[in-house]
Amino acid sequence: MLFVCLLLAGALLGGLFGPGAAGVAAAAAGDEDEINGGVKTFTKLLQVVEENYAEKVNADKAIFKGAIPGMLHTLDPHSSFFDPRDFQILREDQRGAYGGVGMSVQERNRRTIVIAPFPGAPAYKAGIRPGDVIMEVNGKRCDNLTSTEVADLLKGQRGTQVKVVISREGVDKPITFEITRDEISRKSVEDAFWVKPGIAHLNIVTFNENTSREVEDNLKRLGEDNIKGLILDLRYNPGGLLNEGVAVAGRFLRRGQLVVSHKGRASAEKPYYASRGNNGREYPIVVLVNRFSASAAEIVSGALQDHDRAWILGENTFGKGLVQTVHPLVENTGLALTTAKYYTPSGRLIQRDYSNGTILDYFYKKDLATQNPMDVKMTDSGRTVYGGGGISPDEKFSGPKLNRFQNDLIRRFAFFNFSSYYFSKHEAKLSRDWNVSESTLQEFRQYLNKEHIPFQEADLVETKDWLKQQIRRELFITAFNQEESRRMTVEGDPFVLRAIDSVDKARNLLETSKKVSAAHPNSGIVRSR
Repeated sequence: MLFVCLLLAGALLGGLFGPGAAGVAAAAAGDEDEINGGVKTFTKLLQVVEENYAEKVNADKAIFKGAIPGMLHTLDPHSSFFDPRDFQILREDQRGAYGGVGMSVQERNRRTIVIAPFPGAPAYKAGIRPGDVIMEVNGKRCDNLTSTEVADLLKGQRGTQVKVVISREGVDKPITFEITRDEISRKSVEDAFWVKPGIAHLNIVTFNENTSREVEDNLKRLGEDNIKGLILDLRYNPGGLLNEGVAVAGRFLRRGQLVVSHKGRASAEKPYYASRGNNGREYPIVVLVNRFSASAAEIVSGALQDHDRAWILGENTFGKGLVQTVHPLVENTGLALTTAKYYTPSGRLIQRDYSNGTILDYFYKKDLATQNPMDVKMTDSGRTVYGGGGISPDEKFSGPKLNRFQNDLIRRFAFFNFSSYYFSKHEAKLSRDWNVSESTLQEFRQYLNKEHIPFQEADLVETKDWLKQQIRRELFITAFNQEESRRMTVEGDPFVLRAIDSVDKARNLLETSKKVSAAHPNSGIVRSR
């Protein structure tokens, strides 16, 4: 029944968001027999499978996890169907809030482990720590549950209570927490701070309904007039809401400058402009990107690059230039359908080619340094930029490469697990100026031996500074919170250190842009008629 309802909903969406009524009627008259024949064939196929398959068939799983996603992936890699749970998560991500206890969990070795409670959230206030193993939630054993199922048990209406039983390394008996749920706000923008006098670091994690407001709040809190250089960190940002990406980019451009445009088969070209502008604040900006920067993150970096407003540092971005419109369907399901392609202000399409290879090749391809030689454009000052391969940085930087020993430690979650081991023997308190001592390194060596993680003495000597940084970062999450640990990590991040050195390049680019703007006052400005 649900499948039939979805088909009807799809037909209605075609009328609402597709061609005009006359065009729909003509198309329907010509394609009706073909569509009906296809539906009958699919229904008959499903019936044969249900009646004859070796095991009992879950029809919902076959349709919603198989048939519909398979159909959508023949269109492009980003059109997606959301079942009720996935659609709820999508809406929570867009809102940036949900009811729960406020902690991230992950499945490891068939157990659900607390990665970290969020600063100030109920789980944090209750005393739950990274590394705690969730055994029960409201009396329900979690042994055979996935981390997703455990997370669902932890969620609930604000003000309701949940009983969480955990096991902790170094504690003989399970610990029980009675936690009152609250509305958990997931910040899309990490707290900005000064990495050097006059140079601020602002990290945008994703683009949800609150992002532009959070950017504004952070700049106001720092005192924007004091900023002499801004590091705008968009690494690992998967994108999100288009209008929020437009608002953030427009915040750093001149009022009226084009941010992005999109057009599709059934929609006219729609441009988006900087509606507010930067109010004359034109400090140099360095934007950090990597291969996981996508969608709205590419809209922001592309707009700032095309208008010579920022120096882009890092790796080629992912290359997602397709716009999805999310359509709510029946039974709390949803459809994210690609309806258009977006273009940067210079007119380049950054979408990577997806016509060859599998969907796994598309999402996990490591070599993103591609470009379309037929899609050559110019920035406002005349610099050459290419479409077809994401945003290519003005300065490529991938950071130092990790060796075999370092990669092995990360793969085995050695630092995360050492944190639980360490605090099973020490009080979970550190001073903010605490650093890793030789005795702590000796304890780490003992932990590696205990867990049978192979190493040579030369490995410890060669990576000593890196080991101390990783240990300190992980211990700070438990002793303080994720925010304090993140700040310490950022201050020693090779990307951020290179960005600080690149502020002068951003300043020179900005000065060139101002000269071009003075000679051509309407450069990059498109005014509505």
